[in-house]
Amino acid sequence: MLDRDGFRPNVGIILLNQKNQVFWGKRIRTHSWQFPQGGIDRGESPEQAMFRELHEEVGLSPHHVRVVARTRDWLRYEVPDRYIRREARGHYKGQKQIWFLLQLLGHDWDLNLRATNHPEFDAWRWNDYWVPLDVVVEFKRGVYEMALTELARFVPRGDQQRNRYLRGGMRARDNVREGREPTTATPQLEVARPTLRTPWTPAGASLELPPGATLAHQPNEQE
Repeated sequence: MLDRDGFRPNVGIILLNQKNQVFWGKRIRTHSWQFPQGGIDRGESPEQAMFRELHEEVGLSPHHVRVVARTRDWLRYEVPDRYIRREARGHYKGQKQIWFLLQLLGHDWDLNLRATNHPEFDAWRWNDYWVPLDVVVEFKRGVYEMALTELARFVPRGDQQRNRYLRGGMRARDNVREGREPTTATPQLEVARPTLRTPWTPAGASLELPPGATLAHQPNEQE
């Protein structure tokens, strides 16, 4: 189902855990990493498509998540001809996406990459919210940056983190009032070391990515 400009309606999903890390999935049988996404079927609303894709790709149901926000408008990216089926060239141009920001209410073990017979991912990990765009396939980077930037203001902030920033600001103001040099120290946030989880990893265990590992991309845009 394409619009008159050749873009297929699609949804993208940014799933947060309680540490505000995002779900990062490895596309099956490739070294390409991305957020969950998928097409909107005829008659579906973007939210209906999002919940369907959420279950198909990561095995979660609506009660496992809370919808925090969504992008106001469609975000578009064009797909290079070499990734488009020959018979679709000249008609299919790319994707237009509504992005959703979700908060995971369940647990890591609720995620299931084998919820259907056509899995999208074969491994996953939690990543910092600002994913490194150089590991995203090039033609999607602009949309990822726009989606992350627009939705960043809705990311929940814990009281402890807010208080750290408030205390830092109060110290700087007091230094100026008393004639001392203002401090510019930036609060150090804990960053979890990336771990890799697969459907075959034993419960409670995880595989650490080896130091210096690279994530080469082999995209296959056929949606």
